[in-house]
Amino acid sequence: MAAGGLPVDGGNLDGLSGRITLSVVITCVVAGTSGLIFGYDIGISGGVTTMVPFLKKFFPFVLRKAAETKPNMYCIYDSHILTAFTSSLYIAGLASALLASRLTAAFGRRNIMVLGGCTFFAGAALNGGAINIAMLLLGRILLGFGVGFTNQVAPVYLSEMAPPKWRGAFNTGFQFFLGIGVVAANCINYGTAKISWGWRLSLGLAAAPAAIMTLGALLISDTPASLVERGKLTQAKQVLLRVRGHDTDIEPELTELIRSSEIAKASKEEPFITIFERQHRPHLVMSILIPFFQQLTGINIIAFYAPVLFQSVGFGSDSALMAAIILGLVNLGSIMVSTFVVDRYGRRFLFIEGGLQMFLCQVGVACVLAVTTGTSGTERISKGYAILLLVLMCIYAAGFGWSWGPLSWLIPSEIFPLKIRPTGQSISVAVNFAVTFVLSQTFLSMLCHFKFGTFLFYTSWIAVMTIFVVLFLPETKGVPLDSMHVVWERHRYWRRFVN
Repeated sequence: MAAGGLPVDGGNLDGLSGRITLSVVITCVVAGTSGLIFGYDIGISGGVTTMVPFLKKFFPFVLRKAAETKPNMYCIYDSHILTAFTSSLYIAGLASALLASRLTAAFGRRNIMVLGGCTFFAGAALNGGAINIAMLLLGRILLGFGVGFTNQVAPVYLSEMAPPKWRGAFNTGFQFFLGIGVVAANCINYGTAKISWGWRLSLGLAAAPAAIMTLGALLISDTPASLVERGKLTQAKQVLLRVRGHDTDIEPELTELIRSSEIAKASKEEPFITIFERQHRPHLVMSILIPFFQQLTGINIIAFYAPVLFQSVGFGSDSALMAAIILGLVNLGSIMVSTFVVDRYGRRFLFIEGGLQMFLCQVGVACVLAVTTGTSGTERISKGYAILLLVLMCIYAAGFGWSWGPLSWLIPSEIFPLKIRPTGQSISVAVNFAVTFVLSQTFLSMLCHFKFGTFLFYTSWIAVMTIFVVLFLPETKGVPLDSMHVVWERHRYWRRFVN
């Protein structure tokens, strides 16, 4: 199909497309654990900001506002300093993601995962021992550097290491571990909420997923593409034999990797210049708009502030944390669904179905809030409506979990040629962090001023991005990375640029 991308013949790499070995599973699982640190941070920050001892020490004015008589439920947590605690990580992540493109090309994918894990570990230690806001924000910045490095490199590693036929399933591993991190963080918040120093434990335990990821990364090899790119052909051949199977003919894939590397090296242009050339216009547009749209689904905002949000609309403190755990478990289960269907039904189907599901649920959330609280926000909603709100958000989280969640990391990591692949992924991650920073810094103010209209704001963007997928995103399932140019050449719109 022209709009969706015609079926593509994988050429001489088809023989490798379905082979899954124990080695490739182990290496991809280890690389996927990079998502743990990002997920843990997403889950932990929202819960910590509802803990009274934490607020009393760093943000006492928020508690004073919450104690006012019949406060507007939409405005209780409206504080730019409080949101800076969450959003400061993303400015640092943006900077490190752009830097990571050069580092991954020079030092390899695996080494940058190790660097990201070590940086995140240092940030967790600083946050756990923070005695003032400056230490708190500095720790968040170090966490941001760690997340920026790992988010840039892990999806690329997974796409380069996985067999083409199952690349989507392997790449969802990153989002799967991200979901595990969110759930683990919410459970820890639930357990530490009643301890006076529980917030320190919650923040400091971020060192655990960082240690798991870093130690694991030290035990795996780099990708064949990265080894070839750095002139280590013998090692690249050994890794290919190990991950594809010693009884597999790896020469066609190795030859294609060498050819792609030689083409990349023959171009003397800077990758950040090359990526803006006309022939790479489709890739650049996708690397910008897909992460941009992903954040405008509103999912990270809900994940960051789920406990705050649920507490604001009538759940008690414990109930709000439990609701956030439920939301995380639903998201985690839906990611597993994506793992099994993404390579069978394709990327476009999941994007479109997930978009429609999220659209309807966000409209439902807005309607419930409009009917029960109006614009005054002074009345707490009933238990029945609060549960309905949770159900709608769970259905919404499921739609995101099997579509825009994992696929927004997968698509940018698989569409670029080798020379600009790290650069393209860096731009994608940087856009993701930039939009996340703006939204997380403004969400609580937006909630205070727009009330239930905040959710209609995200609904409109979900409609736009679903239409964008229908018109402009080609299908890439099962296509070898070095044959990806074919999907653009056959697309009714993008072929004018690629040809």
